[in-house]
Amino acid sequence: MKLRLVRHARPIAADSLCYGRLEIEVDPAQTSELATTLARQLPPGAHLRVSPRQRCEKLAQQLCKARPDLIHRTDPDLAEMDFGTWEGQRWDTLGAAALDAWVQDFGQHRPGGGESVNEVMRRVAHALQRTRAETTTDGHGVWLTHAGVIRAVHLLRQGVQTLSEARDWPSQTIGYGQIECLDLGPPAPAQAPVRAS
Repeated sequence: MKLRLVRHARPIAADSLCYGRLEIEVDPAQTSELATTLARQLPPGAHLRVSPRQRCEKLAQQLCKARPDLIHRTDPDLAEMDFGTWEGQRWDTLGAAALDAWVQDFGQHRPGGGESVNEVMRRVAHALQRTRAETTTDGHGVWLTHAGVIRAVHLLRQGVQTLSEARDWPSQTIGYGQIECLDLGPPAPAQAPVRAS
């Protein structure tokens, strides 16, 4: 089973802006180019799941316009992390104390009162389980999603289900419009629930 992880196009916003659930506009030209690239790459019958954020929904709409055979389903588990009251603020205005509190308890702390990293990990794990169950061994899954979700997938594939410290979080760059294809192997039999932290 193959799973393509696709990050949305570049936002039209300051690079230093904190955003997760915040709805922000993305580069329309890059969105169009990415949709065209995906339309050429995706095989017939690919299972398309999409984050509910507009930056991913707009990409899905353009892709499905180019490829009417594809049907997309919105999946809330593919949304970026919710940063609560930090949403829409510049990272450099949040203050060292707030950022330090997050780093000290990286897995369980809820920045801005939003969502913890471990909560993100749990919902991404559930999305992976659903994708495996719904996609046959010769099938192709496609997620239109965000950098945080893609990093969570990488950790889950390594067997990491919860985090304690920031250094556990993958540091690799995930570019806007990046397409990554993973081999997930055959669907697994019924799995034990993801361990809560």
